[in-house]
Amino acid sequence: MNLKIADFGFACYKNIYNLQSYRGTMTYMAPEIKEGRQYDGTQVDIFSMGVILFIMAVGIFPFMEARNSDYFYNLLLTGQTDIYWQKVQGTNLSAEFRDLMEKMFSHDANRRPTLDEIRDHPWMNSADTMPFEQVRREIMMEVASKKQ
Repeated sequence: MNLKIADFGFACYKNIYNLQSYRGTMTYMAPEIKEGRQYDGTQVDIFSMGVILFIMAVGIFPFMEARNSDYFYNLLLTGQTDIYWQKVQGTNLSAEFRDLMEKMFSHDANRRPTLDEIRDHPWMNSADTMPFEQVRREIMMEVASKKQ
């Protein structure tokens, strides 16, 4: 499998920690962008990565928009996670996966996991996923082979 994810419509070469612009694709956009608040680019990327990971695992979008008015996002926002997972046909997903998604979709950007925390999360190291170090090694080997 050779998976590449790219969408550079929001890319920039500047400080990514105090952003304010309203850019991105609505379904992948973190709530702080939609609310017009100043935001950290790395934290909104974690949110968007969660959307991508959810789509890959479940096959549908987790919600249409990260707004209070969105029925599905509001279930997560108000802690009604059992109802949320039932509605999105996700009750068969592992508790570890559901935990990771709930953390990545946190309305409070400071409560979202860092990349290191995601890498070390139990779901990322479960039998259902390839260990991070193995993925990294394979990517490095592929990159090295293309340079030759």
